[in-house]
Amino acid sequence: MGYVGDRPNPTPAEAPTPAADPSADLPPNLHVGTSSWSSDDWRGTVYEPGAKPGDYITQYARTYRTVEIDATFYRIPADTMVDGWREKTPDGFVFSAKVPQIITHEKELVDCDDDFRLFISRMERLREKLGPMVFQFPYVAKGKDADEYETGSKFRSRLSTFLTCLPSDHRFAVEIRNEKWLDEPLLGLLRQHRVALVLVDYFTMPAITKVMAKFDPLTTDFTYLRFLGDHKRMDALVKDRDKPWGSLAVDRTAETARWIAPVKGFLSKKIDVYAYFNNHFAGYAPGSVKLFLDLLLEMP
Repeated sequence: MGYVGDRPNPTPAEAPTPAADPSADLPPNLHVGTSSWSSDDWRGTVYEPGAKPGDYITQYARTYRTVEIDATFYRIPADTMVDGWREKTPDGFVFSAKVPQIITHEKELVDCDDDFRLFISRMERLREKLGPMVFQFPYVAKGKDADEYETGSKFRSRLSTFLTCLPSDHRFAVEIRNEKWLDEPLLGLLRQHRVALVLVDYFTMPAITKVMAKFDPLTTDFTYLRFLGDHKRMDALVKDRDKPWGSLAVDRTAETARWIAPVKGFLSKKIDVYAYFNNHFAGYAPGSVKLFLDLLLEMP
């Protein structure tokens, strides 16, 4: 039986399993999963063919030991929903969570204290299963605000004020989508508050090799990786498939391979690494996880 980490895979052959050494355990400081678990197209691979949506997280946790909650970006979850996530997953499972867009996009970190406190209180119901929480900030186009596009100065000012209010007993990460904002002042600000910079594979951001050549991207005792992709391009590519998100649609081996040396470097420094793959990265997030783990095990 194959393994992803230390949990047995579902039985279908197309389920994600590292081919190089199926029985190998991942390093304890490496947490790899998908962004969300709600795809019906994963029935027959990650999930049993007749699985209902309410069964997904339990069956997902048979294969993976972590997931990123995408749903929290759209709304603050109810107590009962969070309790269900906790109760349906085994000990040792970790949920990372996206901070709601009302905080990052609508209120832009201003006058959102009540929203943020409510979000934190809900997520704390996960208890020991709560992992990092991610602030995903929007791309600012040059046509909307040319100066902000170039410098991100207004964003950094708001962020500097907000970070002083973060509770120290939780882990947080910040994702930006403007390449020009990635500079030493931002990294210094994140280090000051022990907040991780999200390292993202996204078409508006530099490749990880370029980032590593220019900066030390580690700003605290963990790092957070997100593999996203171009939504419009991928939506168009998979729209005519029977299961749009049920199998890999593009070969992302070259892009994924660029991450292996940096990840191994982080792991060797005893840095906790959280890595999550979106369906839009290559068409099928579980397949992208498999590719990543295959390369991690195979490459020197």
